Amino acid sequence: MAALSAWFWNERFWLPHNVTWADLADPAPGVEYPKAGHLLSALPLALGIFAVRIFFERFIAGPCASMLQIQTELSRRAQPNAVLEKVFTSITKSPDSRHSEGLSKQLDWDVRKVQRWFRHRRNQDKPSTRTKFCESMWRFTFYLSIFTYGMRFLWQSPWMWDTRQCWYNYPYQVLTSGLYYYYVTELAFYWSLMFSQFTDIKRKDFLIMFIHHLATIGLISFSYVNNMLRVGSLVMCVHDASDFLLEAAKLANYAKYQRVCDVVFVIFGIIFFGTRLIIFPFWILNTTLFESWQIIGPYPSWWLFNFLLLVLQVLHIFWSYLIARIAFKAIVRGKNWFVFSLFRWLEDGSCLSASLPIEICRSFC
Repeated sequence: MAALSAWFWNERFWLPHNVTWADLADPAPGVEYPKAGHLLSALPLALGIFAVRIFFERFIAGPCASMLQIQTELSRRAQPNAVLEKVFTSITKSPDSRHSEGLSKQLDWDVRKVQRWFRHRRNQDKPSTRTKFCESMWRFTFYLSIFTYGMRFLWQSPWMWDTRQCWYNYPYQVLTSGLYYYYVTELAFYWSLMFSQFTDIKRKDFLIMFIHHLATIGLISFSYVNNMLRVGSLVMCVHDASDFLLEAAKLANYAKYQRVCDVVFVIFGIIFFGTRLIIFPFWILNTTLFESWQIIGPYPSWWLFNFLLLVLQVLHIFWSYLIARIAFKAIVRGKNWFVFSLFRWLEDGSCLSASLPIEICRSFC
């Protein structure tokens, strides 16, 4: 174990040239640097956030859903059947026609009855609109709160206005209480999402979201241990800028406030494209790739950190393409009148009354 620990915490990987762990182990009185042990405090905080979520969804989001007349749908439950249940748990889609015919002969059922059973069984596992509303309201509240805190903290931080400050005197950069709380709270939230995935209704994207949360936890933890907290705080704030708007659009969708959903989603799309395709590459990647190269120079963990950020940028481009494709299809089909009116308003200064459908929002639900 000692050899494995020494290999993992190799100074030549984690730290710039001529810097050792001993240099960071004994700072001046009143000065503290990030340590890997600090990340353990995120685990009990994650359990606390998970408990707060349960309380919030039951006693705050639930009554709000009732006020908006969002009730749990009573879907028809499939009758118990061991043979069909075994088939259902072993496949991700409904059985094809040949397989359905085989099951109908085995059970002496009509083929349509078999297909109807699978349809009812799928609907049985789908979360209700009320459940999704409560979940989105919790995420909206957290994302808005953490974004507000992050903006308030970064507004007073010099590295928000001059990104070169992220690298001056690196890695001897003091860990402030505000930066610590920002990082640990974000990390704890994603740990809480990992916990809640195993208690929530299992969805089709379970594995994808599990990997996403795991990668996010890894990237936050890696940047903390490497004391790249300043640029890491900028990365988190850029991503939080649009997340709460997407959840707000979902809330409007579930409450059937279509026009509110339309407007919020358009604002979300504008901010998403602006932050992920403009601010992130030309502000964040510019400082991590070029300004840091000039000030501290590259080293192994520097290469890994930038590689992960570049992978993240590729995902930004892919997600933006998907959003743009969905919006384009809606426009071509003549259903997205709000966006059409927005283009017309930009061209001639007029704007028609708009009624954007919720198909785009549904694709994210």
